[in-house]
Amino acid sequence: MKPLRALLCGAASAALAAAGLTAFVTGQASGATADAAGLGGRWYAAAPYLMPLDNNPPDASAIMDATGLKAFQLAFVLAPNGGGCSPTWGGTAPVSSDTAVAGAISSIRAKGGDVSASVGGYGGTKLGQNCSDAASTAAAYQQVITKYQLKAIDFDLEEPEYENTTAIAHEIGAAKILQQNNPGLYVSVTTAGTADGTGWFGKQMLNEAKTQGFVPDNFSIMPFDGGFSGAAAQTSALTNFNSLLQSTFGWNAATAYAHEGFSGMNGRSDTGEFFSQSDFQTVLDYATGHGMARFTFWSLNRDRQCSPPDNNGTTSGTCSSVPQAAWDFAKYSVKFAGATPPSSPPPSSAPPSSPGGTCTVAAWSSGAVYTQGNEVSHNGHKWKAKWWTQNEEPGTTGEWGVWQDEGTC
Repeated sequence: MKPLRALLCGAASAALAAAGLTAFVTGQASGATADAAGLGGRWYAAAPYLMPLDNNPPDASAIMDATGLKAFQLAFVLAPNGGGCSPTWGGTAPVSSDTAVAGAISSIRAKGGDVSASVGGYGGTKLGQNCSDAASTAAAYQQVITKYQLKAIDFDLEEPEYENTTAIAHEIGAAKILQQNNPGLYVSVTTAGTADGTGWFGKQMLNEAKTQGFVPDNFSIMPFDGGFSGAAAQTSALTNFNSLLQSTFGWNAATAYAHEGFSGMNGRSDTGEFFSQSDFQTVLDYATGHGMARFTFWSLNRDRQCSPPDNNGTTSGTCSSVPQAAWDFAKYSVKFAGATPPSSPPPSSAPPSSPGGTCTVAAWSSGAVYTQGNEVSHNGHKWKAKWWTQNEEPGTTGEWGVWQDEGTC
């Protein structure tokens, strides 16, 4: 998953014959393989992505209270930007010395929830690229599992890493080792989606998994940023991906669906596609109707309305660029997990008061670049940039920040 948007158990032997492999995965098809650990597999399968250190992280506790959500997919674990084979958050924050993410996890668990960690994503340097083999890659990820006492992990294998066959062999091998060494660990694998299901590199990744005898709880595709137009194009891709899983692993359709997942993008995608609440409902109906194993999306950081709602026709990492109530999209994950989201509060009889007057300058956009002297409006105030900036929200950086508050509009 791009930085802007940047998504199971029992070990399989590499020597399993095709018939034995089919029997093995059929035994997992109920999706209950992680039920003895943490929240249970269904919640980990429904966990939306959340960047805990970037993209204006929302309060997970508030999301839990508003939606009933219990699981979060924390993103992304990468290799250090300066090189090496040790895990970091986003390439910059070493897992070994982390307290910020650990604190967020503690707060989530205190409310009865849990987290999974997602490794990889779009861009950055992945551990599979830097580590020398599958064993050292697994050892790096084991540090993350051990530190945070994880019951679930997601391998988000996409550009540029999945174009590197050696790196993908390291990642798939590491996933298999972690599965073997952590009984009950829920493992998902996420990759790019195309109209054909997944592209050439995604198909090579599936072949690598077959070669190594590795079967995760699910293989998920991301049907967006590829010329998709709403739910119909996404469900078509999911149908085609199911056929790929059947032909690769020798599964029937039901077994393939029981190991297939969906990872969407809420609102406006990086390439200007739009996925509304009704699109999410359509894909959710498809997923539950076909017995699919996972339903997630990128991201909770974006699951809130922009100002203005269309974000001036741009995509943001901190809001959806479509009209919505806060956490609208998270409620579809809650439904997939089998829970009923709490009802939204009734609308107030009086319209909410405006934090200020009408602004005559353009609204601030997280994706825009501003230079010294540029003026924007945000939360009813007018702001002037003191120097070059991008994705620094006015009003959040304090007196010494980049934005000078010029008062209410």
